[in-house]
Amino acid sequence: MKYEPVIGLEVHAQLLTDTKIFCGCRAAYGAAPNTQTCPVCLGLPGALPVLNRRAVDFAVRMILAVGGRVNRESIFARKNYFYPDLPKGYQISQFDRPIGEDGAITFLEDGSECSIGLIRIHLEEDAGKSFHPENALDDEASWVDMNRCGVPLIEIVSKPDIRSPKQAGLYLTRLRQTLEYLDVCTGNMEEGALRCDANVSIRPIGQTTFGTRTEVKNMNSIRGVERGLAYEIERQSKLVESGG
Repeated sequence: MKYEPVIGLEVHAQLLTDTKIFCGCRAAYGAAPNTQTCPVCLGLPGALPVLNRRAVDFAVRMILAVGGRVNRESIFARKNYFYPDLPKGYQISQFDRPIGEDGAITFLEDGSECSIGLIRIHLEEDAGKSFHPENALDDEASWVDMNRCGVPLIEIVSKPDIRSPKQAGLYLTRLRQTLEYLDVCTGNMEEGALRCDANVSIRPIGQTTFGTRTEVKNMNSIRGVERGLAYEIERQSKLVESGG
């Protein structure tokens, strides 16, 4: 290979709380659409969020398990974007002062210990879910289920230390095992309890500066992450070879 991939993963893990992060609505999976909502998670005017203490406890548990640092002060921020399943027009997340930083995920690769560093672990709320049903009366119609709005998440952001799709799969496997062992997340990727975004670039072997990065979004299986990364690495290699 002429090129070395540089990969960093952003993993969203749904916390195993009974209720949502800022209100008392149920956070259970599989309820009938739009039956687990209230003025807070629907973003109605005048609604006041109250932080779920158990979500904080679960985040701290994960930070300590990976050897990270729990910050004495963390701050929530507004991540502004407009999409039908985000009723407030912004997501409550954390930016410059997350609840936790540093730490690592350690696993065995071909009999040798490998450690992937973490940049941060932060708390945030989930958005709703859009559907594009084939049997809709209008081909351009989308349906929205707001049940997932406000479900508590932690986002676990790795350093760009991963160097192959296989290594990414091993990292995700150990990360999911850790979340399940701590009983803070079901780890069920089919239900969206664990979702992965991958940032990937390539560079000539021996080069220290990073190449142009792309992001592969919302992959919901470890095998899917491995295949998506392999495809993107090959695509980028061909693009660079052709002068792109």
